[in-house]
Formats: sequence, C-alpha cells, structure tokens
Amino acid sequence: MKICQYLKPGLIISELKAQNKEEVLKELADWIVDQVSGMNSGEILQVLLDRERLGSTGIGEGFAIPHGKLKFLDQMIIAFGRSRQGIPFDSLDGKSAYYFFVLIAPEDSAGLHLKALAKISRFLKNSAFKESLFQAVDQEKLNQVIQEQDELL
Repeated sequence: MKICQYLKPGLIISELKAQNKEEVLKELADWIVDQVSGMNSGEILQVLLDRERLGSTGIGEGFAIPHGKLKFLDQMIIAFGRSRQGIPFDSLDGKSAYYFFVLIAPEDSAGLHLKALAKISRFLKNSAFKESLFQAVDQEKLNQVIQEQDELL
C-alpha cells in the first residue's frame, strides 16, 4: 500500500491555525472539503469527533492519526497537517501533537483502513522522518518528505 495514492499534494496543510483538538479537526475537515468535491465538512468532523470520544487518536511523540469512516465515500482520503506551536490533543504521552495524518475511509473498507493506519505508524518510528517533517518549509517539501518515506516502506 502506498499512502501517497490517497494523500494528494493539495491535502497537505503546512501551517495549521487551530489552537485545540476540535478546532484542528474542523480545520482539517474544512480543508478536505475544499480539495475534494462532494464532501461535507460537518459529516467529516462528526465522524472524527465520534472516533475521538472512543479514545484519543493522539498516539504520542507529537503525532495524531484522527480517522473515521463514511458510508458514501468511494475511496479512502488521507490529509496531513502540521502545527508549529503544537495542539493539546489528549495524546498518550500527555504532550501536544504537531503532526496530523487524517484518514477518512469508506465504511466497508476495514482492511484498507487498518493497512493505512499501520503504514503511517511505521512512518513514525523513523526519527529522520520526524526531523524532516519539522524542517520542511512548505507544503511542497512536506509532500516530498512523505513521498520519500512512503517509497522506503
């Protein structure tokens, strides 16, 4: 599986403006709707918030992987956002999240959804990847860093 098959360059936000968990989920949902026709921001936000109520998707070390499923979706969509100041996200380690991979998958795609979560989790084990995300100056460089990591794994 290649993450970049679902994470298009336009779905990367290099400077999130949000200050808290709900704001970052809304900002990412709105960004997805701006980039992908036929999507509804309210529905995306609701599935992400519903998932967060089950337990935080803030996995620690500065990363969160908010995810959810929608009935009407044909294929998975992945978005990425970076916050330079960090956002409190109820992460497992109690620290703020700086990097957000958002997965929105079709309701009947459990296998694909889990493969994407697993692959992104493997990305995060690479300390050079994390440093490169931090150093990337813009959307284009972030896309390049993610593509390079995607090709390695």
